Amino acid sequence: MRILSVIPPMTQLNTPYPSTAYLTGFLRSRGFDAVQEDLALALVLALFSQDGLRAVREHIRAMPEEKRSANANAFDDRFDRYLATIDPVLAFLQGRDSTLAHRICGRAFLPEGSRFASLEVYVDDDGGDPLAWAFGALGLQDRARHLATLYLNDLADVLRDAVDPRFEFVRYAESLAQSQPTFDPLAEALAAPLNLVDRTLHDLTLDAVRRHQPRLVLVSVPFPGAVYAAFRIAQAIKAVDPTIVTALGGGFVNTELRELSDPRVFDHFDFVTLDAGERPLLALLDHLAGKRSAQRLVRTFHRPAGQDAVKFSDMGEPDVAFAEVGTPTWDGLPLDRYLSLLDMLNPMHRLWSDGRWNKLTVAHGCYWKKCSFCDVSLDYISRYDGASAETLVDRIEAIVAETGQTGFHFVDEAAPPKALKALAAEIQKRGTSISWWGNIRFEKTFSPELCLQLADSGCIAISGGLEVASDRLLNLMKKGVSVEQVARVTRAFSDAGILVHAYLMYGFPTQTVQDTVDALEYVRQLFENGCIQSGFFHRFACTVHSPVGQDPAAYGVTLEPLPPVSFAKNDVGFHDPTGVDHDQLGFALKKALYNYMHGIGLEEDVRSWFTQHVPKTTVNRHRIARALATRG
Repeated sequence: MRILSVIPPMTQLNTPYPSTAYLTGFLRSRGFDAVQEDLALALVLALFSQDGLRAVREHIRAMPEEKRSANANAFDDRFDRYLATIDPVLAFLQGRDSTLAHRICGRAFLPEGSRFASLEVYVDDDGGDPLAWAFGALGLQDRARHLATLYLNDLADVLRDAVDPRFEFVRYAESLAQSQPTFDPLAEALAAPLNLVDRTLHDLTLDAVRRHQPRLVLVSVPFPGAVYAAFRIAQAIKAVDPTIVTALGGGFVNTELRELSDPRVFDHFDFVTLDAGERPLLALLDHLAGKRSAQRLVRTFHRPAGQDAVKFSDMGEPDVAFAEVGTPTWDGLPLDRYLSLLDMLNPMHRLWSDGRWNKLTVAHGCYWKKCSFCDVSLDYISRYDGASAETLVDRIEAIVAETGQTGFHFVDEAAPPKALKALAAEIQKRGTSISWWGNIRFEKTFSPELCLQLADSGCIAISGGLEVASDRLLNLMKKGVSVEQVARVTRAFSDAGILVHAYLMYGFPTQTVQDTVDALEYVRQLFENGCIQSGFFHRFACTVHSPVGQDPAAYGVTLEPLPPVSFAKNDVGFHDPTGVDHDQLGFALKKALYNYMHGIGLEEDVRSWFTQHVPKTTVNRHRIARALATRG
């Protein structure tokens, strides 16, 4: 039996989402005939091609003039220029034509739409190069990549205005799936006639099926923005050959579909599996081979033949040990066709979209698994399972040999310091040369000596959750760290030459305006003292699987009632008696952070970033400097 694993639109464009690489590597290690396809990349390359642009133009010209947007009209007016530039731009972003950077940076080659207006923020007082301030030290290639990314974003806007209002490079039709209690919105969308995007995906799906001739198709949906296309893929497969078995899994399923009961889902997918996919997949393959009944499946939803009710079967068999899941493989994916984009100027966020990274996991789950805002009750967090450093470096070396690329993104929720130390030692022992980055907890185990060792092993960047920089709220979150400890650890990483990014949060239960002002003062001092170089503020969202969602009274809030759920359930609204307008505060936080990352405003009172009156900070202006001076 041939098994095809599919990456549905939309995930990432610079590197393959790793789910199919993990599954394909595991299946091959068990002797199965497994292949993979990235339909997310294929869809974008088909739409953003000369033929794709011609189809978009035909669609625009068939529209009544009064319904055409300004973006669509501008595209139509400059169509010849777009047609002449699309192939060279994609070749440049794929790393196949670096010399085009000169023409792109000259600002006369690319047609410039509304997205280029964002460059006005960089115009300096002397009226010079608008990108010199942001990219002065980074050079020609980065400037060109940013301009080319704006060009693609312009085209995405045209596609959204003229063809499919749900189209996004990442959050494609996200609202149809995210925390939707019923399948109705998705069912309605799937019943609608195919538009240009749908038809293109339909044709790409059938082409993949013809080439691979699978009997089982696995579709992994990590995000809500990949769900609609995943169902369109299954719909196309079932229409051409209903005997091909389709199975759905992935991060979205694991978090949002745990109470799935709508039988209409199974018009498209025969099986829906929860949590780590290896054991459910082995059980499913046994079932398809006639070796076990449907009642003996593992963590799997299905609709028995002739019935309307959804059944959940779970034999409770142990998961495959992380050390035994095999080495991921990217065999079959077009690694030379991914697009290195440069959308956000945040130095850490660019790693997500710029360059092709081999994604690998140091350990399954989280060794801490206590944070109040996290889905600690779910398998992807709660079941911690590691592998030896020797096994990990064996995997690393096998992947480098296969892909020819030495960049790694360790995708752990929080890579354990003990495992990272052992991994670094093994990399040093073997003389393996790689570059890597990943997510950690800012705990005291990361000493200056360990940070230097990690840097020597190839670590270039680290991200970690500082969340709300307030010791009171960090205790309430059960982060297990203090602000001063974070300062010492992040400074140790920075001193080792490693870029440090802080995940920051606002709007946590019981967070007051004073808490927010004090947190921003801490953040200002962390930048001022060279502890962090990058950061991003996220608005707190309560999920039903987190400690806050499961025991809201312990955090001083009440949850809003949820409607009856037959499809997706994750985010839940809550009432915080403090009554703070966090949205208004959030704008100031993000503005301040943006400037701090560029070394601007670090000497100013943090109150200057807020448009409304806020109290003076209670934090001593030299708190972080003193903490660093006394670290011992």
